[in-house]
Amino acid sequence: MTSAVTTDKSARPGYGKLLRTPGALGFVLPGFAARLPFGMLTISILLLVQHTTGSYGSAGIVAAVTGVSMALSAPLMGIFTDRLGQSAVLLPVVLTHAAAVSGLTALALLGAPVWALALAAVPAGASVPQVGPMVRARWAAKLEGSPLLPTAAAFESVTDEFTFVVGPVLATALCTGVHPAAGLATEATLTLLGGLLFAAQRATQPKPHAPSATGEKRAFALSFPGLRVLIFAFLGIGAVFGGMQVSLAAFSSEIGNPGANGLLYGVFAAGNMIAGIAMGAIAWKIGPRRRLILGYIGLTAAASLLWAAHSVILLGALGLVVGLFIAPALITGYTMVEQLVPANARTEAFTWLTGSIAFGQAIAVTLAGRLTDAHGSSFGFLVPMAATALALATLLALRAKLAPKAPSRIVNSSGPGAAPAAPATPATSSPTSRQRLNERGMGHRVPVTVD
Repeated sequence: MTSAVTTDKSARPGYGKLLRTPGALGFVLPGFAARLPFGMLTISILLLVQHTTGSYGSAGIVAAVTGVSMALSAPLMGIFTDRLGQSAVLLPVVLTHAAAVSGLTALALLGAPVWALALAAVPAGASVPQVGPMVRARWAAKLEGSPLLPTAAAFESVTDEFTFVVGPVLATALCTGVHPAAGLATEATLTLLGGLLFAAQRATQPKPHAPSATGEKRAFALSFPGLRVLIFAFLGIGAVFGGMQVSLAAFSSEIGNPGANGLLYGVFAAGNMIAGIAMGAIAWKIGPRRRLILGYIGLTAAASLLWAAHSVILLGALGLVVGLFIAPALITGYTMVEQLVPANARTEAFTWLTGSIAFGQAIAVTLAGRLTDAHGSSFGFLVPMAATALALATLLALRAKLAPKAPSRIVNSSGPGAAPAAPATPATSSPTSRQRLNERGMGHRVPVTVD
């Protein structure tokens, strides 16, 4: 028994082993190039429209329309991706996005009214390629049942956070140092080139799950209760991102040091990245449902203190703690998709979660903006507090929905005429016994999935 535990610890999966997965770098690298523009789009629109209209309010409206359009179209894009395949969907989408962003840029430079820019923002947002969920779906397909899957989820969280940090910095530098339209021009170019390179990696994409000729019904991801609970949790996470962006900028202006905004948000993002890296290096002994709830309790507690911070040092420290708790909730939520949603609806499930973050962010930007304009940055920080508290209450009330289904290998579901399932032995027939063996390290790396 002792040797089995020692072997398990020595075999703890890490990022090096993950990236040595055959074919991984072939989709990870172009996937990163295609995802970087995601962090550039909103800030590039804000800076360009503010430059051409002279109004941050108008710029915020156009940016919000883009975010909502993306959130609403993402699940539909995921459904088509599961049915038709990633390349079949990605090729027309990246071409449409490049054309839509180019049209929006031209209208802004020609001095079009805000309503026209808002209309142009709809296709620009709706055509944002869902490369992140596609990368996650490739990891899930290659690593299904592997202990490397949580490591892959952590790696993807760090990659997402890196794009959220680098994308806005790059876009701001281009818009202020080169030309106000340079950010959107670069965003469209990177999306097109990165998307085409990613789509060309056909060998690693999951097989499409077209409707069966026998009339078998395809399950939609939203029909699974566990995913609906995760959507509420991710709405809260998106609200943290949106509320922090607006409130940190307002706080920096209030203290007469606008440059502090970049530092404060960088510390917040760094906390997320540090926690994400650590998540992939830890061999967890508790189930994902409990990890998600514990992480969200910490996130809610930290977000509830932001409104009371009135110094750069204190706000930076609290922002770091908030970031440290976002990654566990985010990574665990994405990891649970494999247990809650079947493979033929997994890309759709990932896009629901990504879209939920974008929708929560768009709503939070609007609410926090109004509160900070009327009452100051402290009131803007109330948005992350309220959103995480509501999401946590939902998680606690509906936590039973997050329990994974029983493994199909011990259930006879082959239909009429099938051989009966072999009877389970007393040592393994009870889920409680199986869980106890796992928790005591007596099994063969079978993850504990029941809290």
